[in-house]
Amino acid sequence: MRALIDEYGDAVRRRYPPIPRRVSGYNLDSLLPEKQFHVAQALVGTESTCVLVLRAKLTLMPVVNHYGVVLLGCPDAGASGDDVPAVVAHDPLALEGFDAKVIEDERANRMNATAIEQLPAGPQAWLLVQFGGDSVQEAQVAARAFAQDARGFASEPTVTVLTDPQEQGQLWEVREAALGAVAQVPGLPAMWPGWEDSAVAPERMGDYLRALRRLYTEFRYDDAAVYGHYGQGCVHSRVPFDLVTADGVARFRAFLERAARLVVSMGGSLSGEHGDGQARAELLPIMYGDDLVDAFARFKAIFDPDNRMNPGKLAAPYRIDENLRLGPGYAPRTMDTHFAFPRDDGDFGRAALRCVGVGKCRRNEGGVMCPSYMVTREEEHSTRGRARVLFEMLQGHPDSPIQDGWRSTAVRDALDLCLACKGCKQDCPVNVDMATFKAELLSHHYAGRLRPLSHYSMGWLPVWAQLASRLPTVVNAVTAAPGLSRLALRLAGAAPQRQIPRFAEQSFTAWYRERNHHEEHSRDAHGRGGHRREAQGQGNRGGGGRGEVVLWPDTFTNVFHPHIAQAAVEVLEDAGWRVVVPEQAVCCRLTWISTGQLDIAKRVLRRTVAVLRPYLRNGTLILGLEPSCTAVFRADAVHGQQLGQGDGLHLAELLAAALHTDPDEPARARPEAAWAPRPHTSRAAGWAALSAVVLGTAAVVGSARVVGTARRSLASTSPSRMRR
Repeated sequence: MRALIDEYGDAVRRRYPPIPRRVSGYNLDSLLPEKQFHVAQALVGTESTCVLVLRAKLTLMPVVNHYGVVLLGCPDAGASGDDVPAVVAHDPLALEGFDAKVIEDERANRMNATAIEQLPAGPQAWLLVQFGGDSVQEAQVAARAFAQDARGFASEPTVTVLTDPQEQGQLWEVREAALGAVAQVPGLPAMWPGWEDSAVAPERMGDYLRALRRLYTEFRYDDAAVYGHYGQGCVHSRVPFDLVTADGVARFRAFLERAARLVVSMGGSLSGEHGDGQARAELLPIMYGDDLVDAFARFKAIFDPDNRMNPGKLAAPYRIDENLRLGPGYAPRTMDTHFAFPRDDGDFGRAALRCVGVGKCRRNEGGVMCPSYMVTREEEHSTRGRARVLFEMLQGHPDSPIQDGWRSTAVRDALDLCLACKGCKQDCPVNVDMATFKAELLSHHYAGRLRPLSHYSMGWLPVWAQLASRLPTVVNAVTAAPGLSRLALRLAGAAPQRQIPRFAEQSFTAWYRERNHHEEHSRDAHGRGGHRREAQGQGNRGGGGRGEVVLWPDTFTNVFHPHIAQAAVEVLEDAGWRVVVPEQAVCCRLTWISTGQLDIAKRVLRRTVAVLRPYLRNGTLILGLEPSCTAVFRADAVHGQQLGQGDGLHLAELLAAALHTDPDEPARARPEAAWAPRPHTSRAAGWAALSAVVLGTAAVVGSARVVGTARRSLASTSPSRMRR
């Protein structure tokens, strides 16, 4: 290595750009004498082509306790880049940028609506500037001082100071959601990496952003959005490359070559974060010259003389248009599906391509996604791993390892441990919905076949529960007997360690009918009965000043935990709503969906919609108590309209609104609370609203399972995300 740097040291000093984010190539500059011949730094970012890192010593940054955020709105992306040097001069903790296309894509994906509505009208690009301090006052003083100066910047930006931590968090979420928003946009072609993390000096940001936009226009890639770490000169972008036709791939290659020359002409780097890999390594001679690229090969050979460590990357790389995941030969299988996949233009293949490999599902703690990976620590059981297996099933290449499509046992086994918790749909940056993929797969995999016993027991649970609730004492006695209990678990296909839940002595719906009967009888006895209400199941308590709500009697709450629904009725009536409970049996069909029995699920849904149609046509709220059931209505919809999107509210939102709108309600002290969402609670119900109810009241009423509503007018009974 010393001989190598002695030979190439002058070339390294001349050609390595002195910018904050130079990630392309090997770090040969770390071997220079003036950098103390730092071998560890030289090996950082070698992309497994030289060594495997077993342990590392890191330099840590101090944690900042309080933040102040300033949002600058600029006329366009180039103008926002022009302001970057002036912002950097104030030494902020962070400086992020994004253009109007990011906002358009988030709107199209129904993301971060509250924060986006608060953005000032007019600007077409934004800079998000963060300051910190040991105290709230210190952070706010720094932010306000910067804001004062920012009003004199060249772009004449709008200036918004955010001091509330919640508002700051919402705005940061807009920036952090950029990748998920721009990767898959309804109505637009798929967006791909390839030129996703180029970097220049912060002083050249304005010039580079304008030139990059002109290049996008020249190559007809106008839908590409830009965002990134502008304070470091790093620009992220996803581009609508056509990677499935020969002409499209040729245009992709031509663009990358032009883009490489552009960024190098401005003293920049092909990569400012992710590295080159196969995607850009062929372009390294444009940046460094052939002689330094030869030095890269010699550096790799010092550690890997047999070229066994990740070959074809950085040294002697593959071509940028070689080994493409899709390519001109890509011909995915066309498969009929039950779910309509509306956000992916009805294409299951495109839905399976949503995963962009970020790997957020491979975390060991925090959030919801992905519980099976947290236990197994195996890629196969992560959302990303499962998405990759589905892609292999669909890709149609002759060398694909999966040739038997829906019948594949390998794909079935990969999805077997998926809990269908919908955590990935919430936590994944691109909202991969593995629960829906699993249901679709199981439906086709077992079509015309005997299913596992658990599909007949758990899948048909609503039917068995309804029957058992007629004789709960007898059923509980039988299932509690040791021998019979083990036999029942075996017949159900359940693990012997499981315990069969006890059925309540009285279901919620039976309690509700009995309650109404007693009240009507009492009123008749006192001569105040009036006429009977015509609406089936209508309750007789509650003033109704806030309106009428239909309380959804899900199977789990109805027959196992009726006290939760009873408490919900009392809370709703006390808050001013009139509560209605349907008399006919209704079901969200979750258990049939999760076991892939989708034909039955569609029939159950049509019957349920027929019961709910009169209420929905009148705009009546439908409230659910079980998060997983509510998630079904919010996600799996009825034809043309979803039951829980847009103006739909859930119970937590109703109660939160009641806390803030009753003029006679005294201010309450906010108790401290420590609690965590269930997976479906995180997805189906606004966790922020649910937390607000808990923190805004003196006690938790009922259970943290109290979530979910939906409201939509229905024009038909046919399922939407499930095809006819």
